[in-house]
Amino acid sequence: MKITVIGGGSTYTPELVNGFLERISTLPITELWLMDIDKERLDIVGGFAQRMVKAKGNPFKVVLSMNQREAIAGASYVTTQLRVGMMPARRGDEYLGLRHGLIGQETTGVGGMAKALRTIPVILGIAKDIREVAPNALLANFTNPAGLVTEALNRYAPDVPAVGVCNVGITTKMEIIEGLEKFTGTKIDSQHAALKTLGLNHLTWHYGFTVEGEEMWPYIFPAYVEELKKEEVPEWDIRTIETLGMIPNYYLQYFYYTDKKFVEQKKWPPSRAEAVMEIEKDLLREYADPALTEPPADLMKRGGAYYSTLATQLINSHFNDLGQIHVVNVRNNGAVKEWPADWVLELPAQVDGDGIHPLPADPLPASCFGLISQVKMYELLTVEAAVHGDRNAMYQALLTNPLGPSADKIQAVMDDMLETNKQWLPQFFV
Repeated sequence: MKITVIGGGSTYTPELVNGFLERISTLPITELWLMDIDKERLDIVGGFAQRMVKAKGNPFKVVLSMNQREAIAGASYVTTQLRVGMMPARRGDEYLGLRHGLIGQETTGVGGMAKALRTIPVILGIAKDIREVAPNALLANFTNPAGLVTEALNRYAPDVPAVGVCNVGITTKMEIIEGLEKFTGTKIDSQHAALKTLGLNHLTWHYGFTVEGEEMWPYIFPAYVEELKKEEVPEWDIRTIETLGMIPNYYLQYFYYTDKKFVEQKKWPPSRAEAVMEIEKDLLREYADPALTEPPADLMKRGGAYYSTLATQLINSHFNDLGQIHVVNVRNNGAVKEWPADWVLELPAQVDGDGIHPLPADPLPASCFGLISQVKMYELLTVEAAVHGDRNAMYQALLTNPLGPSADKIQAVMDDMLETNKQWLPQFFV
């Protein structure tokens, strides 16, 4: 079996390789192709990956490539973890928002929009190659903004099986398990636990948790509220959480406490991108050490907890027809009957040999759906803007975005976004 990683020069890659090595007994990988357009990073990260595999007895071959089509050809699975423009572009996204008094972040607000505009055409190009040279492959996208990217695939490459993956769901699940284990003194098998969550990527609300089919939320939620009350500065105000009866995804801080988050951003530098650039510099230096054969401890500073766990579990469940439940981004298809069937949602889905099947769920309250529907309209307009280089759709997307500029400042933000990202947005300059 051939698995291809597009963006193989990422500092995350060793974690992914480690995940495949740990699961080699159930995933008969013969070739792992790492593809990247940055030769220096590919050589460093890929060389380290090859040493990791060699240290485990070479259970599969690690192939390095700068040719996307060659890397994809004949693959069973293609994972995408790319960043168009690399970290300097992410830094640009962050400071773009700051310049205009707005949230700048890689998945939300104007920063997330800029990243989506750069990324969507590239991802659709990958889907085209899959369609032509690996027609049986499943595309697992880890590239942010994952919801927007998956929505673009849903609209413009519906014939390519694809799923959007984010580590927030599994991280939340593991944190809840840790809390339950401390409370009960009993070990919990994560494979027999499931998080109930619903919304869009980085815009979800957690409302249930089962262990061996038993609903634990009546114990979990009150305990969570009590812990919040003990904190000097709780991350959520108590009234909001008690009113919702749910735990919001932490990215909802940008929507619920926009002023507070912007005050934090005004303290830059360093922004998150700048901090990560320093972390990556150190990681690449460590990866280049010819004696290194295990992922270094510093990799944890990069973020992305449980990334490899999620990636390998998902592929394993699909390949071995296990029917496991994973939180993913996928087309609704009637799972939430009250919401449009063609929307990409983030929710639990059963993963088996036939594909990714979203599980039925009741709709969220109106207070949540109002925000979801507004963000979804922004997503759909952004997809149109990215695919067609449509400046009018781009304008409307900014007008619709809850974290976007006021109407009289949209053109200034647009002009700045396009000029700053001109080299990656040729579709807007034809």
